[in-house]
Amino acid sequence: MLGESHDLFHEFPEYRDRIAELKDANPKFARLYDDYHVVNAEVERIELELETPSDQYTETLKKQRLHLKDEIYAILRQTRARDQA
Repeated sequence: MLGESHDLFHEFPEYRDRIAELKDANPKFARLYDDYHVVNAEVERIELELETPSDQYTETLKKQRLHLKDEIYAILRQTRARDQA
């Protein structure tokens, strides 16, 4: 949505510290984090009308962003559960 921040620290504020830790300690998480922010930046440029690709391309990017976010959330939950056990 236009004007909303989709940065992972805004998406998952309760995991702010964990995100920072995993970025440094988990290569897979770091790659997903970087991929997410690349896609998110492109979506934001489109929403600000700095780029004007097709609607289909925009929807594909948004789906990719959601998929990455789901993968990141799964790792966050998994590592949190492991830490609490």
